[in-house]
Amino acid sequence: MPGHASLQKLKQQVEASLAGVRQKLVILSGKGGVGKTSLAVNLSVALADSGAKVCLLDTDLHGPNVVRLLHMQGRVPEVSNNRIRPIAFSPDLGVVSPAFMHAVQDTPVIWRGPMKSVAIHRLLVDVQWGKLDYLVVDSPPGTGDEPLTVAQMLAPPAAAILVTTPQEVAVDDVRKAAGFCRRVGLPVAGMIENMSGMVCPHCGGQVNLYKRGGGRIAAADLGIPFLGEIPFDPGMVVVSDKGVPFVREFSDTPAGAAIREIAGRLPATE
Repeated sequence: MPGHASLQKLKQQVEASLAGVRQKLVILSGKGGVGKTSLAVNLSVALADSGAKVCLLDTDLHGPNVVRLLHMQGRVPEVSNNRIRPIAFSPDLGVVSPAFMHAVQDTPVIWRGPMKSVAIHRLLVDVQWGKLDYLVVDSPPGTGDEPLTVAQMLAPPAAAILVTTPQEVAVDDVRKAAGFCRRVGLPVAGMIENMSGMVCPHCGGQVNLYKRGGGRIAAADLGIPFLGEIPFDPGMVVVSDKGVPFVREFSDTPAGAAIREIAGRLPATE
């Protein structure tokens, strides 16, 4: 970890780089397998579709899946004045991911903590972010190097969005993520319960695959705004493998509608 003076200098560099960003949202889960990355992608698309200028930053160095979910594999970012330009997914949504820098798709990143922290800092500093309404940061699971570096580097306004599934094993970990946010001084804008039941495609009834309501209860216990429930939809798997945003392909489903409603409840830009 850098000393206080060095950390302040690094933060100042990031603040200058992100000077044109009006709101920063860090998507955290505390646990893997809760659909955090697909949710980060679809919330970003929903925000951009609403007219906001958005950039999605993938900080999962070991498993950067954002590019696959948006069918952007093989794209190479342009460099101008030694700074990277986000790659446009749509006119109002740009994407930055370490996957764009990997020469071979299957090459693993085998780094210890200090190297990961430096890489995240360089991503924040070496990109031409321009003027944005939202920077959405997709973080890997847990409370380790990547989310810690992001939380330490981002100047206000910035906030975390916590993602959980309903069952207790996931809720336990999202509580730890909330504690992490308190410790590092990152405000929590709200909690989302993902995979909250499923609408049966045959009878239309409700099937609670992973229980239901655990996220809402945890949010109430922690004094965190509850942003909403998103039911599980098998279509998410199909379109994710194709690299098509679910919120566009299935916008008229309960899950698609829930994602757009939650996007509308995210912190407004200043």
